[in-house]
Amino acid sequence: MTTQEQLTVGNSDDKEAALQQRAAELDRQDPLARYRTQFIGTDTPLSYLDGNSLGRPLQRTAEDIGAFIRDGWGGRLIRGWDEEWLELPQSIGDQLGRAVLGAAPGQTIIADSTTVVLYKLIRAALAAVADPDRNELVLDTENFPTDRYLVEGIALEEGLTLRWIEADPNAGVTVDQVRETAGPRTAVVLLSHIAYRSGHLADLPGITAAVHDAGALVVWDLCHSAGSVEIGLDSAGVDFAAGCTYKYLNGGPGSPAFAYVNQRHLPSLNQPIWGWMGRKDAFEMGPGYQPAAGIRGFLSGTPAIFGMLAMRGTLDLIEEATMAAIREKSVKLTAFAVEVFEAWLAPLGVELASPREPGERGSHITLDHPGFTKENVASLWDEDVIPDFRAPHGIRVGLSPLSTSFAEVLQGMAAIREQLAH
Repeated sequence: MTTQEQLTVGNSDDKEAALQQRAAELDRQDPLARYRTQFIGTDTPLSYLDGNSLGRPLQRTAEDIGAFIRDGWGGRLIRGWDEEWLELPQSIGDQLGRAVLGAAPGQTIIADSTTVVLYKLIRAALAAVADPDRNELVLDTENFPTDRYLVEGIALEEGLTLRWIEADPNAGVTVDQVRETAGPRTAVVLLSHIAYRSGHLADLPGITAAVHDAGALVVWDLCHSAGSVEIGLDSAGVDFAAGCTYKYLNGGPGSPAFAYVNQRHLPSLNQPIWGWMGRKDAFEMGPGYQPAAGIRGFLSGTPAIFGMLAMRGTLDLIEEATMAAIREKSVKLTAFAVEVFEAWLAPLGVELASPREPGERGSHITLDHPGFTKENVASLWDEDVIPDFRAPHGIRVGLSPLSTSFAEVLQGMAAIREQLAH
């Protein structure tokens, strides 16, 4: 080994030791560290870097579900609907609004899948637009596929025009872009609060104001922000919003999504999927549809009780920890991940496909390299290192503040480095 190679190895060892010490110190100083042990699997060597796709379950969830099966479903049987279950969509929705969304009671409800909720909200928003000359829908090219497909389908159904914002794949939609695109013919704008690829955090208050200045309504997709960043729907004057509950809210695979409808739209709410649970008196079983008053009129079919029960434990934790503290840790986690990227991965040709300013991103970053493939990620999974792959060559590192440690981040990034180096 040459002198230069010895120096390089020495410098590499020094960097690794320094990063290990830094991760350990960050974990010692973390005021939320005590919550990590409440999640199943955090006592194993597995490095989970995909909490922005599916959150870990709480230890409490197993107990809650077991008790529900034994005492609620098994003990009360159909009486459970009258005793509690019928009210869960709104009671848990109110807790979600209070703890996570910055929404006063009576505006949030747990309903269908994210796709169905978004469809209902977009159609409800269109129904709330009085001006018949407003026949354009605005969306962006980098939004999640479901959002784009839904808007394309609704435009086809209703004979509306699509206006596309060309978003930067490594960033996201800006206030200026919205002001340039939305105008006198805009009816509804659909955007994601956090870009699913890059993690870019949109200026929700600024964009909402820009949409309203154009005389239009806005629908926000909060799938990647609910439970990871502070939101403030009421204070921003947001019209409609939806989000899933299986990411940072830990509701489990396929847990039902939530819908937010600002109280100013509730008296005239007109959603398109009329079902028995959204009727004024669901058990009257009478002719004709009369919507229930308020946010309950957004329901359609029978509520998914299991998924709602699973998220209650996380909502309790969030209320205890506070979203402000959760956001603070999220910023530190992604900043540390970028620090490790710069030390270990940038020298190998990896690019950061996310905003560099911590305040401009959510709780995940994306790393791009031509060598990153589905096969690479599958190999990492086999080693119990679990990030996410996003075509064509991105690895997404998702960091859930309540369950992710800094040492876990370092361990996962080390595995990515080792695989790429070989």
